[in-house]
Amino acid sequence: MAEELTAEEKKLLSEMETPELDKGEEALELPEGLEKSLAEEKEKAAKCLDNWQRTEADFRNYKKRAEQEKEELTKWAVSGLILNILPVVDDLERAFASLPVMSKDSSWLDGMKLIQRKLLAVLEAQGLSEINALGETFDPGLHEAVVYQEGDEGKVIAVARKGYKLNDKVLRATQVVVGKGHGETNTQPEGSAETDKGEQG
Repeated sequence: MAEELTAEEKKLLSEMETPELDKGEEALELPEGLEKSLAEEKEKAAKCLDNWQRTEADFRNYKKRAEQEKEELTKWAVSGLILNILPVVDDLERAFASLPVMSKDSSWLDGMKLIQRKLLAVLEAQGLSEINALGETFDPGLHEAVVYQEGDEGKVIAVARKGYKLNDKVLRATQVVVGKGHGETNTQPEGSAETDKGEQG
């Protein structure tokens, strides 16, 4: 047994005596150009990872954009219907404003006003809101000037037709009378006179 152990020990010692440097040198004995190929492949892998990350980020942005567009489309899906209803709202307001004083206390009129309020409540629930114009500075993004009259320059001094927004976007601009300063004669916006002539013709 002692001799067998001595033989095993010799074998172990023989393996342990192999220098680490030799092992390293053996590991470096690679085919010519392999190290360069490995570096190129690592570079390709890094580029692929970068491209994949960019693509993933682009897809996330696209998905977010598509969801926003879908939400906007849903909000504006009723815009055409509301635009067709607004003239009815205008007619109701004009009708109530032109009623004789004596008839304003009748019960049927109260019923009609209740119907008007319900209609406006339904429209407001869809995101409709009135544009405040009277006394405000004229804003071409919100207002449509139909005539200029003597008054505070650049200010809306009267409203000819109410305007509305749908979910914070202008659905119908407010038609307004704009002040042109004091001591000026009434004038129409450029193009209005010719438009009126065309309509008369």
